[in-house]
Order: sequence, then structure tokens, then C-alpha cells
Amino acid sequence: MDVKIFVENVKELCRKKGVKPTIACDESGAGKNLLNHIETRGSIPSVAKVQMLAEYLGVTTSDLLGEKKEPTVQDDGLSEGERVLMTLFRQLTPDQQEMVLRMVQAAADKL
Repeated sequence: MDVKIFVENVKELCRKKGVKPTIACDESGAGKNLLNHIETRGSIPSVAKVQMLAEYLGVTTSDLLGEKKEPTVQDDGLSEGERVLMTLFRQLTPDQQEMVLRMVQAAADKL
């Protein structure tokens, strides 16, 4: 995650929406001091906070994070939460991915 791009995107989207970034962060539930913690302490926001802020600003988390989207021929049918999960899943090692798959299968078997 490039925190500089994230902060710049938040500030730009807030400017377009006509709201101060601290207000947006506070009202979204991400935390009034989120951007300050990122800029001064080098904190990395949680996925949940990025999602809350993106929803508040009316954009996707990918837009907020400045991720480049590859053109697709058709809609993949995934929800935003499913896309976030896939992005995180792809960052795991193969062993971690296998562990996650086993856990999800076990949870699905209990349904």
C-alpha cells in the first residue's frame, strides 16, 4: 500500500465532496486522526478503515488506494468485499493460502 497515494486520494476526494478530511475520517468511523497517524507515525490503515472511508466518499477501496484496474471483458460478479478478500488472499504465501482455504471449507461445511 502506498500511503502517500492513499492520503492524496482522500484529500482530493474530500475537496471534491466539500468536506474536510478530518471530518470525513471521523464521520466515516475510520477515526478523526487517521490521516495524521498515517502521515506522522507511518501507520497503515486497516482494511476496515479503508472500506469505511471509501464508502463514505462514494468510491471503491481500489479507487481510494490508487490501484490500477485491468480492463475486463465482462463483470466478474464479485462484490467489493469479495474483491478486497481476493486482493488480500493474493498477498499470502502458498502455505497461508492453503490454510485459509481449509478454514473457509470447514466453515462452509458447518452451514
